Amino acid sequence: MSPLLILGFILCYFLLLIGISYLTGRDDNNAAFFLGNKKSPWYVVAFGMIGASLSGVTFISVPGWVEASQFSYMQTVLGYLIGYFVIAFVLMPIYYRLNLTSIYSYLEQRFGFWSYKTGAFYFLLSRIIGASFRLYLVATVLQEFVFKTWGVPFEVTVILTILFIWLYTFRGGIKTIIWTDTLQTLFMLIAVGVSIYLIADDLNLGLNGIVETIAASDYSQMFFWGDIREKSHFIKQLLSGAFIAICMTGLDQDMMQKNISCKNVKEAQKNMVSFSIVLVFVNLVFLGLGALLFIYANAKGISVPEKKDLLYPTIALNSGLGIGLGVCFILGLVAAAYSSADSALTSLTTSVCVDFLDIQKKEEDKQKALRKKVHVLMSLVLLVVIVLFNYLIKDSVIHELLKIASYTYGPLLGLYAFGLFTKRKVNDLLVPVVCVIAPVLTYIIGANSREWLFGYQFAYELLAVNGLLTFIGLLFLKPSVKSLNKEILDA
Repeated sequence: MSPLLILGFILCYFLLLIGISYLTGRDDNNAAFFLGNKKSPWYVVAFGMIGASLSGVTFISVPGWVEASQFSYMQTVLGYLIGYFVIAFVLMPIYYRLNLTSIYSYLEQRFGFWSYKTGAFYFLLSRIIGASFRLYLVATVLQEFVFKTWGVPFEVTVILTILFIWLYTFRGGIKTIIWTDTLQTLFMLIAVGVSIYLIADDLNLGLNGIVETIAASDYSQMFFWGDIREKSHFIKQLLSGAFIAICMTGLDQDMMQKNISCKNVKEAQKNMVSFSIVLVFVNLVFLGLGALLFIYANAKGISVPEKKDLLYPTIALNSGLGIGLGVCFILGLVAAAYSSADSALTSLTTSVCVDFLDIQKKEEDKQKALRKKVHVLMSLVLLVVIVLFNYLIKDSVIHELLKIASYTYGPLLGLYAFGLFTKRKVNDLLVPVVCVIAPVLTYIIGANSREWLFGYQFAYELLAVNGLLTFIGLLFLKPSVKSLNKEILDA
């Protein structure tokens, strides 16, 4: 498939997104940008969140990961389901009761100023890294199959990638994102469905043949019950998935900003429950696609790229399966990547404006200008981080993403757990210290677990360890006499 044709389809797709942005962004005020005026239909949010949760990481990296991990990722996905129910019935009622724009405002009400800023900082760090991972994937594919042919540097590809997002999010914010996410989820699911159909058809497989071929392959083992010390053990993956979902969705401004834009908590809960159930089956389909890709490559003598994440684009664009597959893949990839990255840019803008710049306290005529300046700044930050990733990333992107999440989301997990399950006050000034020490200790424990814990290898349950260390650290932070006196006077 020619690079010019690929670029043409991408440009047409973005013109469609910009059209949606124009229609939804007419009411260009902060209430619409941050919370969509709290009028978002729950079923639209639920469908759009599928694309936002899966992203380009799932679209490319999960199928490419099948060779190394088989279907073991489904153990983590089942854990996600547990985590989403915790979000729906524990966290969401709190967010709605406190009428939050930024979910980290809860930490200020519960602990104080420094706890609030610490939570918001860890969100910014986590989301910048997460969004950069997702955009790095799509930029890598565009570079490899489009811009490399024309001698365009990777840095320029990244600039164009982020510019496209900025063009359709700078006006409407979350109000635009909810509707563009819905369209992008649709394109992504169509792409994976067409891919499976065309690959199976070329292998002369019907629906039953697809299932039987995958089941008989070396890629299909889903549950691992062997040595508990191994990373792939079912219990470890299940619990890790639950904590990952709670942190990367329930304690993440990006994902929660869409949920708290619903009319009320009941609708937000319906959104979360329906979305989480559908997501289990969608992930299973992506793993099935991954198995088919490797089976197809072996059957047709296609060389598997060193970076397994590039197997899907290689087959979709260069295997001779037709222009239809190439078009669907490109639209699906762009939709998957941008359905999470665009909302990340919006939520980063929201967090900086609300959590650090106190935009709600500024004069009304200055609020919009400030928000737009922050939007540009966050775009530049993503640009720099993505370019750095091009030199640093060596493993599967989804593996790297979940591994880093264990360190950046752990302090948030500990802070919220302490706030929800205890009534104790803390020395707010020392909370940032605990939230720096906990990830450092977590890294040391993870790096030395084989020697210290009789061969035990941590997987993504390091996230829970990080949260536990934060929780324990907070137990030692007795509030100062000064803060206690202030509370008494305020009472």
